[in-house]
Amino acid sequence: ERCDMVNGQPECIQETFSTCSLAGGTHYRSFDGKTFDFMGTCTYTLTTICNPDPTLPAFSVEVKKEEKESSKVSSIGSITIHVNNVTVTAVQSENGMVRVNNHRSRLPISLSHGKLRIYQKGKSMLLKSNFNLKVLYNWGDHVMIKLPATLSGKVCRMCGS
Repeated sequence: ERCDMVNGQPECIQETFSTCSLAGGTHYRSFDGKTFDFMGTCTYTLTTICNPDPTLPAFSVEVKKEEKESSKVSSIGSITIHVNNVTVTAVQSENGMVRVNNHRSRLPISLSHGKLRIYQKGKSMLLKSNFNLKVLYNWGDHVMIKLPATLSGKVCRMCGS
């Protein structure tokens, strides 16, 4: 739930989210609940707005997958989130830190006048935007993306629509 003003009155509004995840570097679960395995080693866009629209937030979440040493399985080397004209990268080997526009910073951080907040939640990094994009990354082999249901059908790439 979130609190908002409706017709001049404060109200609690139930929010629903769609979730996409990448686990073990190869196991995907898309926003519509479909599961698949993909082992490529490259940079892939997990989600972004399909058709640019000035009424929708411009953002993307990318994952850089690398081949694990002594294995043919790919792993997550880093994730990069572009939102509010800010680029945030979390590199697997830099636990507790992120790169904001290529400058390393310790968590927690508030950016874009509070529209973008990044902090540590347990052993993971949690990024939250003002439009309720949430990205959780454990500096290892798991990424979870939550989007408000209002963006359903408007996003595409590896996580689907």
